Amino acid sequence: MASPSRCVFPFIFMLFLVGCSSRSLYPLPNRRHNGNRQPLQTFRPYNIAHRGSNGEIPEETTAAYKRAIEEGTDFIETDILASKDGVLISFHDVYLDDTTDIAEHEEFINRKRTYEVQGSNFTGYFVVDFTLKELKSLRVKQRYPFRDQQYNGKFSIITFEEFISIALDADRIVGIYPEMKNPVFINQRVKWPDGKKFEDKFVEILKKYRYRGSYMSKEWLKQPAFIQSFAPTSLLYISNQTDLPKILLIDDVNMPTQDTNQSYWEITSDKYLDFIKEYIVGIGPWKDTLVTASDNYLRKPTDLVARAHARNLQVHPYTFRNENQFLHFNFSQDPYKEFDYWINEIGVDGLFTDFTGSLHQFQEWTSPLSTGERDANKLLDKIVFMISKFKTK
Repeated sequence: MASPSRCVFPFIFMLFLVGCSSRSLYPLPNRRHNGNRQPLQTFRPYNIAHRGSNGEIPEETTAAYKRAIEEGTDFIETDILASKDGVLISFHDVYLDDTTDIAEHEEFINRKRTYEVQGSNFTGYFVVDFTLKELKSLRVKQRYPFRDQQYNGKFSIITFEEFISIALDADRIVGIYPEMKNPVFINQRVKWPDGKKFEDKFVEILKKYRYRGSYMSKEWLKQPAFIQSFAPTSLLYISNQTDLPKILLIDDVNMPTQDTNQSYWEITSDKYLDFIKEYIVGIGPWKDTLVTASDNYLRKPTDLVARAHARNLQVHPYTFRNENQFLHFNFSQDPYKEFDYWINEIGVDGLFTDFTGSLHQFQEWTSPLSTGERDANKLLDKIVFMISKFKTK
């Protein structure tokens, strides 16, 4: 009688040959994972990489987003603007002065302009006055002088489509969290054929890369995405174009909405939340509007989280940063204490952070799953992945 090992080996070898014969020799870009990637975690608050891991690497760059993915983020977040020739880019400010080397480019010296942005005049170099090719000639730098400067000048501005490719190329499912940034300003100064608007182009690109589905649907879980904006009318405008979940961003209490000029108190009222909940799945408030602060101490929580949750709205506050100047005294210069407070006491559903690695480590250490259970789950994932490779198409 043949030994079990002699019987099993030919069978496994045959499966290997069948599996190889059914796979493309050169997989298409963004399809190489063939559906076998680790799924998005949904059992704890989302770790949202604010402009990538920009506490370490200049914001909104390929390297910052890849670092965030390596560090365990659930979603990579980006701000979407448009170039002069109508290409959507990943960049936070409508002006280039603070985070690029534009000042070193003498060929652009005559491009300085003064524009009104959200009710205030700004003078500088604006993205809407440069073509994509010109923007690509610039190099990005770290926004804050107290952060690592070694990567300044090494990375270029990327497009919305390049940003999406970073998520799709990850070795696990990573969601995207794009913001329609300053849509009023962009629509005033960038024109597209056929009367299309910034919001139309934004949704077109999401559809091109097959982002679709309501929150937690089968389609959404395959390619998760949240759409965010400070402009309520933009979210309402695209509500008939895509069923992807939408988040209304909420600024400081002194800042009105950029399109409808509504006050903070108006858009966080029960009446407005009852209206907007039909179009959004959550809110993204500045964290100091959720818990009042004075003398750099957090004081009393407001009832906004409770009122949002009562309407089945998620709450994803921003922005969590490790540095002492951003931490309230309550947390004794310890960002993990801050994470614990917001997750376990305030009960938020996601956090925008510049230091996605720190948030991931905190959540791993405090996970309700024991170390043994996590190891067992990882082993099961590996077994499923190995078996799936032998399946024919």
